[in-house]
Amino acid sequence: MAKIHFHFLDRTPALTGRNALKQFVETLFDKEQAKLESLTYVFCSDEYLLQVNRDFLKHDFYTDVITFDLSSNKNEVAGEIYISIDRVKENAQTLGVSFRNELHRVIFHGALHLCGYKDKTKADISIMRSREDKYLKDYL
Repeated sequence: MAKIHFHFLDRTPALTGRNALKQFVETLFDKEQAKLESLTYVFCSDEYLLQVNRDFLKHDFYTDVITFDLSSNKNEVAGEIYISIDRVKENAQTLGVSFRNELHRVIFHGALHLCGYKDKTKADISIMRSREDKYLKDYL
């Protein structure tokens, strides 16, 4: 049974090689020594993710990715990762990178959160970016 699922709500990005990407994300969990039970990626619009941000995190701003850890067992990771395709497109333009590159970055970013990485302090952000860059290099 597949451990990783992609759901497309109100946005369907050009996401080629979906099975290879899912397999790579499973490998990411293996390399980070986190046992993956299940993971669902939900691709959506800015407006949808803004409402999720308001409802669940009490934040009233746009974001590119929100990760929910749904693990019921400390030894196995289960989660949902919501990704705003609108925000990813805008961030890619702002950063001068391809949409594909930025989309994969946030896909890996969400998975890394579930592996225990944080991004609240400068030091944490530096470590998170380093891991994202490593997996982007390995994948792309």
